[in-house]
Amino acid sequence: MTSATFSHKTAPGTRHAVTITRRVEWADTDAAGHHHHGVILRWAEAAEAELLRRLGQEQLFGRTPRVRYEVDYRERLWFGQTVEIELAIAHLGEKSMRYQFTVRHGSSVAAVGSVVVAFAAPDAAHAVPWPDDVRAALEAL
Repeated sequence: MTSATFSHKTAPGTRHAVTITRRVEWADTDAAGHHHHGVILRWAEAAEAELLRRLGQEQLFGRTPRVRYEVDYRERLWFGQTVEIELAIAHLGEKSMRYQFTVRHGSSVAAVGSVVVAFAAPDAAHAVPWPDDVRAALEAL
């Protein structure tokens, strides 16, 4: 099960949000039967990919390495459950961007977190400033 919605209207302090829907698959669970912690990042990255597609910024795939990842796990998710993952741009810096995300099952919040990515040109050893056209797309409301 996969679906997605996109919105320019987001929580205060954020811009550009996307919500995707996933089902907890057997491969997403661990030996205890609930979701494996790593699936949360995979779902956040799937939401990021959808957001970048919607913004016409597919060229950023492979050019924005993760430099920080933080998550608070609040509820267990079980095989077969349907979850919604909402991801929004929380901060756009000179060379980096912070996403915030929430994973929900129904009205329960299963996880909240953030991911910081940096822009890296293919030939650069370090992060470099966002190109003007990319910054304009990411800042547009």
